[in-house]
Amino acid sequence: MPESIRAAVIQMCSRKNVAANLDQACTLCQQAHDQGAQLIVLPENFPLIATLKDKVNIAEDLKEPGPILERMTRLARDLQVSLLLGGVPMRAAPGRCFNTSILVDAEGLICASYRKIHLFDIAIPDGAVFQESALVEAGKDVVTAEILGCRLGMTICYDLRFPELYRALVDAGCQVVSVPAAFTLHTGKDHWIPLLRARAIENQVYILAANQYGRHTPERFSYGKSCIIDPWGAIVAQVSDGDGVAVADLDLDYVKKVREELPCLNHRRI
Repeated sequence: MPESIRAAVIQMCSRKNVAANLDQACTLCQQAHDQGAQLIVLPENFPLIATLKDKVNIAEDLKEPGPILERMTRLARDLQVSLLLGGVPMRAAPGRCFNTSILVDAEGLICASYRKIHLFDIAIPDGAVFQESALVEAGKDVVTAEILGCRLGMTICYDLRFPELYRALVDAGCQVVSVPAAFTLHTGKDHWIPLLRARAIENQVYILAANQYGRHTPERFSYGKSCIIDPWGAIVAQVSDGDGVAVADLDLDYVKKVREELPCLNHRRI
């Protein structure tokens, strides 16, 4: 088992042009690879941010990969890295889709997929109005995967507000949790970093948080601040404003050390 994994989180501003978004995702993954990343996390909705109907229209199927999955699995194989595709629409019932995070190994093989459990339905006065459940089906399953010698737990964006999911991932043996997101500016400026640090501290895991950044449409703006947080809650790498990459080494021995020195996971009573 490796003592550490070099991981990267990608930050980008996806818009309506799928081809342009995929080009930028590939460029940023190449930058991460050039910095030695073995595991690269892309943000939620990296292929497209537009209307929910547009999202349904490009939905693919794990059994019959379309242009998004074909290109990204080829990229993983070409770079010889593991890719966490933060959020790709996958077909559900007619006219609906799942918001799906997909883990691809260095051979270009899909080894895990997670359907977002908690859907973002919100109407903030003079702020964001979004009804993800209008065309997106909620997932039901907690998903983990063995990758590069560690146990990875998979979540997406709004899941971050539900700590019971993260407890379930720790109970399943996770040392690292991915949080691809398109966290809005309105909530992100106050909640994004505090929630990420809380999930890392209370579960004593590394958090890989890849967020969207900037104005996608006239009505939609994401907060950015993609980062990697260690099991003590320290931000060990963070992307500046704009498109970019943050890289850090995940020390699996450090996870063990933190849990031994502060064994709060063993002191649970509920």
